[in-house]
Amino acid sequence: MALITVIGASGRQGMAQVKQALAAGYDVRAISRQPEPFAGAKIEGIESVEVRPMDLYDTTSFKPALEGSDYIFYTHPLQARADRAVLIGDLGNVAAELDVKRVVWNTSSWIPDKPGDPFTYGENTKGINALWRSGAPGTVFGSVLFMDNLLTNWARPFIVNEGRYVYPHAPHLEANWISLDDVAKFMLASLERPDMEGAWLNIGGPKRMRGPEVAEVLTDTLGKPITYDPCTPQEFGDYLVRAAGDSMPEEMRTEFAAGIAAFYEYNNTAPTKPFAVDMDHVYERFPELEGKLEDMAEWAPKQDWGESNFRPAFG
Repeated sequence: MALITVIGASGRQGMAQVKQALAAGYDVRAISRQPEPFAGAKIEGIESVEVRPMDLYDTTSFKPALEGSDYIFYTHPLQARADRAVLIGDLGNVAAELDVKRVVWNTSSWIPDKPGDPFTYGENTKGINALWRSGAPGTVFGSVLFMDNLLTNWARPFIVNEGRYVYPHAPHLEANWISLDDVAKFMLASLERPDMEGAWLNIGGPKRMRGPEVAEVLTDTLGKPITYDPCTPQEFGDYLVRAAGDSMPEEMRTEFAAGIAAFYEYNNTAPTKPFAVDMDHVYERFPELEGKLEDMAEWAPKQDWGESNFRPAFG
């Protein structure tokens, strides 16, 4: 079977990609600087996954890590020091040299269709251009907002321990939450699609939701009242910094929190509505996935909301 190499395999997004690739019958290689990136994770077939190290800031480490790959799945690190275009461009250059069949980049955020959008959005456009220029066959998905965020240590404790759904979404903001498993399914579905080579697409879940609707799903799932209690973007930035713990250097914390705050201020007011996805267009491109994506009411009861659930804060 073809080999998929997953960069950032120890993060939440990478682990979902590993899980779905194994379930689809692919051979999988995990790229991680952790010798045991899946300790505590329950993924069927994980013992067959080869682990190799790679440093995104040292291009000499790329070829030994990636050689032999048929496909590469890449998710940009949230705490990356360099910008998106540099990292994906470097990866594309090496993938082209290695004759990789496809690089599939999950941007973890919306891709704008016009110039001028700030934050990661404009950088996504620069990154896509860098990937195309590298000569590597590429596909890019802009996955807008993850259901799995609700399970992290910056969201779950409020929900489970305090009965509050705390997120920086204004009451009017609509979002097509998508599960990380479904993001991975899009990535896999694109591999044998010639029309998706050199293409990008924003993706989301099947149902567009506002904050109170998310709280209703959580209430039904946990069997107790969960109230919608939005925080400010500034508070949310602080929550994420605290959740990162020792993994985030002290000198990064103030800038990171401010960046998250500004990002969510923009999302709440932007006329482009970065969290809302035109799912009719998505299903036109991927008709085989229509009716097969989980909405939050289907996803939430399947999750482990307890303390033992293995879920890194970032990645």
